[in-house]
Amino acid sequence: MFKKSTVASACALAALLLASCAPKVKTYTLTLGGKQLTVEIADTPAERARGLMFRKSMPEDHGMLFIFPYDEQLSFWMKNTLIPLSIAYISADGEVREIYHMSPESLEAIQSEHAVRYALEVNQGLFAKWGVKPHDYVTLPPLLPKASD
Repeated sequence: MFKKSTVASACALAALLLASCAPKVKTYTLTLGGKQLTVEIADTPAERARGLMFRKSMPEDHGMLFIFPYDEQLSFWMKNTLIPLSIAYISADGEVREIYHMSPESLEAIQSEHAVRYALEVNQGLFAKWGVKPHDYVTLPPLLPKASD
């Protein structure tokens, strides 16, 4: 027979170990349209592939910044993504080159016309609400992680 304190300690240790195995979410703040936006970073192939899939909501002032190792034409779709999003394709120097709206669970590929380094997904309509348009600049955090292939 185990003492209650032993069982409680074992449960607490198991919860702590499980929590330490969970992937760490990297968040940064960037400035967009004069406002602060908290972004999760997707800088590995696995993180970029998963993106915002399976989420039912996202706070208005949040988004996901996809970081790529070099400039290239990008293509995104909405497979398993449940919330309507807008995407901005952004050059290495922070210039918003293009903005598109994407429908939940759509398999239509939304390809950038330009070679870019970043893609920023936010709740659909946020760019318009904040007055962000192509040729505006995003102030990126100075210590963004480097993307992996």
